[in-house]
Amino acid sequence: MSTIIKAQNISKTYHETAVPVLAVNDLSLEINEGEFTAIVGPSGCGKTTLLNILGGLDFPSKGEVELAGTKITGMKDSKMIDFRLENIGFVFQSYNLIPVLTAIENIEFIMLLQKIDKKKRHERAMELLDEMGIKEKAHHKPSELSGGQQQRVAVARALASNPRFILADEPTANLDSSSTSNLLDLMARMNEEEKATFIFSTHDQRVIDKAKRIITLEDGKIVSDVTK
Repeated sequence: MSTIIKAQNISKTYHETAVPVLAVNDLSLEINEGEFTAIVGPSGCGKTTLLNILGGLDFPSKGEVELAGTKITGMKDSKMIDFRLENIGFVFQSYNLIPVLTAIENIEFIMLLQKIDKKKRHERAMELLDEMGIKEKAHHKPSELSGGQQQRVAVARALASNPRFILADEPTANLDSSSTSNLLDLMARMNEEEKATFIFSTHDQRVIDKAKRIITLEDGKIVSDVTK
């Protein structure tokens, strides 16, 4: 398998308080294409910060990150936006759906930014809604959907543009057991069928049990890296 994410000696220090906070501490990591990886550890260990750095939503204070062979460290904002648009799908704990758009419009939005024509956008979005088991909710706005349904729309949106990898920050935190199980099964199937690389930050044991690789952080460092 080829390496799709490579982080070398990255650190991230926040200076927003009187005492600087070292969230990620001289960490190096490689993720191969097609992996289904969980980044775990106690609150404050650096999981979300690491995920944001790997996705280009934040930059390290030092060190370098390569995504799909492209160095993103220090990349200009406009280029980073375009790169994320073409390569990365994000799933957030808070869903981050656009409230005034319907489920299908939320899914189509990324493809609209990519200038994919209307027919292809619609077909891809409907296909994903069907795979997520919520095709009948296509024209419902987020406020008309349950938490589990909103998260399925968020996953469908992340997958819509066929990204190289999907980064999911605590994607099951607001879901009940049934919704979590269904969502994880769907993402595992997408991983198998579409060969999408998934990286989760999580403390949810159900996600950890499903993952094929578990990277444990403590104080911003990797203390364990286990492939099942």
